[in-house]
Amino acid sequence: MIVNLAERAHNHNWRVDPIVRSLLDTDFYKLLMLQFIWKHFPEVNARFTIVNRTAGVKLAERVAEDDLRLQLEYVRGLRFRKSELIWLAGNTFYGTRGIFDPRFLEWLDTDLQLPEFTMTAVDGQLRLEFDGPWAQVTLWEVYALSILSELKTRAALRELSEFELDIVYARAKARLWGKIERLRGVPGLRVADFGTRRRHSFLWQEYVVRAMRDALGAAFTGTSNTYLAYKHDMEAIGTNAHELPMALAALAENDEQLKASQYHLLDLWQNTYQRELLVMLPDTFGTTQFLRNAPEWVADWTGQRIDSKDPFAAGEEYIAWLAERGRDARGKLMIASDGLDVDTILALHAQFSGVIQAGFTAQDFQRAEDFLDGRKWKPERRIRFSAGWGTLLTNDFRDCDPRRDTGAQSAFDPISLVCKLAEANGRATVKLSDNFAKANGTPEDIARYRRVFGAEGMSNQPTLV
Repeated sequence: MIVNLAERAHNHNWRVDPIVRSLLDTDFYKLLMLQFIWKHFPEVNARFTIVNRTAGVKLAERVAEDDLRLQLEYVRGLRFRKSELIWLAGNTFYGTRGIFDPRFLEWLDTDLQLPEFTMTAVDGQLRLEFDGPWAQVTLWEVYALSILSELKTRAALRELSEFELDIVYARAKARLWGKIERLRGVPGLRVADFGTRRRHSFLWQEYVVRAMRDALGAAFTGTSNTYLAYKHDMEAIGTNAHELPMALAALAENDEQLKASQYHLLDLWQNTYQRELLVMLPDTFGTTQFLRNAPEWVADWTGQRIDSKDPFAAGEEYIAWLAERGRDARGKLMIASDGLDVDTILALHAQFSGVIQAGFTAQDFQRAEDFLDGRKWKPERRIRFSAGWGTLLTNDFRDCDPRRDTGAQSAFDPISLVCKLAEANGRATVKLSDNFAKANGTPEDIARYRRVFGAEGMSNQPTLV
């Protein structure tokens, strides 16, 4: 567990050090979605693009194109190892063995080849595009994001002396411990690592994940990083993402099919996974319209992931919707996953574990001790809440830079970097989101989708990651 990150950063030849060393070094849901795509959409072509939503950070000025190309080409040469495929075949995921079809694993072994990429610099930003068969190109998303994020980190590390690097990592470790300390001992808490795509570095993510496991015990439910789950015998966490409904919507032939595509996807998914992995992500075209128009059987799904809506409001909306459909929310799962940090995690846990209904407010529960003091009352859980903790778990180096002027931005600060599906079979894709600031697509396409889906329940919210 003891890693001298500062010494390694100071003395290492970063240029020849691969960032992604295994094709398992990706979010688990990418593999689940890949199998789904491989099975149902083998003939669909797709194009992905990188977008830096933190426009003030000019990545082309911080990341050398030659270094980026070297890292991307290295990943193109990787193949799944036999031991990794055996683990995918034989491991139990979500209590179920055999989630991955043997024919799919054989395809991973013999036929998977990441397509080539194109890279340009425009107005100080790096533009990366990945184009090819959807089943071949989809894995590029997380590899490209984690490579860009770590190259940004390495550029910042090279500017510091070994002593300054000691300070950076000492401050980051102290910050991590401060967060963990506030979560330790909270009854019923469930937290998972969702921080692969915008991590500070692979080494730091591994350090954080092991620290969380050792300090939080059963409250730390696992990691979305498949390689870390494989390497450290943890649960691999994940189901699906916006890419799937965006693609099916783009393939629709008319407005009626467009509106129905979000539910057609769920039907395909539940049949693919024999009614396992039933956590829906309803915000691609707006959560409110999704729930209002959903077929009755959608209420039987296990739960919902909240990604772009205020999680307090979204959780209440989901609970009310379940009640209207005659379902008991106490047996359902709510996963929050957008820009979380300790304060929000504790407040959400307080709200949905039932303590607020016992006469407390979210602000009353800012430390683990506050929850432990609650033994005198017995709150009734309203819904099973879990936190998917991402960037501010694996890349929170804010105020850790010893050269940073007070109030100034640091090269270590995380940025909002995304890799989104841009086209499916040559048709442009759209993501409306519950947050207007996160909408993707041309103005004309966004206008059409808003005409079809509406904008009820959407709002402008700050975008950190």
